[in-house]
Amino acid sequence: MILIKNGRVVDPVTNTDEVMDVLVEGKKIVKLAKEIKEEDVKAGVYGACENSGASAGLEVIDATGLVVAPGLCDAHVHFRDPGFTYKEDIESGAKAAARGGFTTVILMANTKPSVDNLETLNYCIKKGEQTDIHILQTANVTCGMMGKELVDMDLLAKNGACGFTDDGLPLMDEKVLYEALKKAYELDLPVSLHEEDPFFIKHPGVNMGEVSKKLNYGGASRTAEDIMVSRDCVLALDTGASVCIQHISSGNSVDIVRAFKKMGADVHAEATPHHFTLTEEAVLKYGTNARMNPPLRTEEDRRRIIEGLKDGTIDMIVTDHAPHSKEEKARELAKAPSGITGLETSLSLGVKSLVKTGEISMMKLIELMSTNPYKFYRMTPASISVGAIADIVIFGEDALWTVKEEEFASKASNSPFIGWELPGKVFFTICNGKVVYRG
Repeated sequence: MILIKNGRVVDPVTNTDEVMDVLVEGKKIVKLAKEIKEEDVKAGVYGACENSGASAGLEVIDATGLVVAPGLCDAHVHFRDPGFTYKEDIESGAKAAARGGFTTVILMANTKPSVDNLETLNYCIKKGEQTDIHILQTANVTCGMMGKELVDMDLLAKNGACGFTDDGLPLMDEKVLYEALKKAYELDLPVSLHEEDPFFIKHPGVNMGEVSKKLNYGGASRTAEDIMVSRDCVLALDTGASVCIQHISSGNSVDIVRAFKKMGADVHAEATPHHFTLTEEAVLKYGTNARMNPPLRTEEDRRRIIEGLKDGTIDMIVTDHAPHSKEEKARELAKAPSGITGLETSLSLGVKSLVKTGEISMMKLIELMSTNPYKFYRMTPASISVGAIADIVIFGEDALWTVKEEEFASKASNSPFIGWELPGKVFFTICNGKVVYRG
């Protein structure tokens, strides 16, 4: 049993924001109250509990001054397993997630082999079940991520795929995507899309603008994103499919998604902490650790992303957790891979860039990082309520910590945030009623 004392419970599902005690027994939350006395728990006063009393064992967590929130859900991570496990694997990725306060993650399907077949899907699901958190696996939209032939969506859905994506690559053939969206609508599963038209990209990873000029590096135009988002919002509206615009980076694309939501399209959008915290200038300071696909863009784009988060145009904050080895990131800008490791800094960056600046409330942040991602992937959202599975994160909104390369639980440390002092330190992550991380 776990008794969490005096924490500020922040739960968008029940619209709760107040100081309360939380009692966990087994995998579930069994009681919420202004005060739950330790001696009463040990004495077996709460008889409805399956194993009440001292014999069950009791851990008391003093959460005074801390936030007690539903476990976070990251709807966009890369654990590189199978095929690239020198960067990350499902076990190490799960540990990184737990350190960041995540109790559920959604794995992208650009592995090697990619998740376009039953064998790879089963491998990922079974390996995920052996970790301490909840891991769900997407499947590809097209065979081999080639963009030409649809996978057997019925078969993969039947065997546990939680959605479909060719993330990492855009789907350029609108006819193929149209058929995929119609099938996804029948299956009531989401499709998540990487929106970069290569025609408008001279060199990937850096915004086509002032910084790319300074670096004499062609860059990637925001038009590469805008044109794809426009097309796919139209297809979402036409088919009725549930579509996610992944890792949105362009202010124009935010406006496009907003417009199509108003028209009734079941279209959603993700934003990453790096896109709402940094701009293209970060490339000059952090080099390849600030190289992203899609790239960091201008201050105006960053501000419009934040406005999209505030008004609900952007539904989810995700990390696009993309671990790479030191050797890979040490290459010159044109040859280094894009992306950063993000799970362990995400919550803190949300607190720093959005809550502490007064852009959104803590309740809104938890909605973006927990409630909405669960809903998009057709799951019951985590909640601090009686009877709910005890998936919980306990963190200090004002508790500072310094990002240190040697302390990452991930195999990778490719982050521009190393050395930053951040608020929002995670002290405990509880999944299925078990403490899976202690900070």
